[in-house]
Amino acid sequence: MPTAQINDIEIYYKVIGKGYPFILIRGLSSSLDSWPQYSIEQFSKFFKTILFDNRGAGRTSIPEGKYSSKLMASDTIGLMDALKIEDAYLLGYSMGGCIAQEIAINHPNRVSKLILASSWCGPSHGIVTPVPEENPFPKMLPLIKEENFEKMARILADALFSDDYKKNNPQIIEDVVKNYMAHPPSARGFEGQISYVETFDTYEKLSEINIPTLILHGSDDKILPAENSKVLAENIPSAEVYFFENAGHGVIIQEQERWTQKIIEFLKRK
Repeated sequence: MPTAQINDIEIYYKVIGKGYPFILIRGLSSSLDSWPQYSIEQFSKFFKTILFDNRGAGRTSIPEGKYSSKLMASDTIGLMDALKIEDAYLLGYSMGGCIAQEIAINHPNRVSKLILASSWCGPSHGIVTPVPEENPFPKMLPLIKEENFEKMARILADALFSDDYKKNNPQIIEDVVKNYMAHPPSARGFEGQISYVETFDTYEKLSEINIPTLILHGSDDKILPAENSKVLAENIPSAEVYFFENAGHGVIIQEQERWTQKIIEFLKRK
């Protein structure tokens, strides 16, 4: 099992393919196994693709306490150093996009292109779901403490997709649950990660990101509404943005072929 000692933790990671480094950062409570297999196969045809579990998730250490986005960004930089990667393309999905912003702002020489997928800039100018009952995370935490991981995974999976998509793809919930259950979160890790919201806010520094940036979002996202990517795009000088119609927070699965190709086209562009 490939791991690296970074800061106070052991980070589990995988390297697939050859070429220029492309680092993928996952969202809240999920492991690297949750990336769509199609996307990884396509990325690794062109790039040295690095996947890893954030602190508190998957097979990476789960220390006590709160994890800030800056701390998790430091973990990512530490992994780059351990793998002798000077600079890389960087993709952050959901919370991973928050970590990626911290890296782009505080370590701009380490990132040559940036992709922010289904993310936001933090609470001060961020937009939360207009229907609080549709946010799965408050419902998930009590279930983690009860170690009712399967029910928790089903709540999350149900919130990722539109009703029409779930109706036309009845297997999708089971697929998401299976991937999530492969390495389910712990209460300590979930609480540690979700506490990043308490200190994360990049709004005032978004204008400092002068790296070519692609922003992607599902137009019907119930977890982090698409308006969040409009805020990012309006404040990052070199950003371009694309919205996938009728897709939710699970756009990386629902629209995985188009989503993947958008990213590859952006990264291969001179």
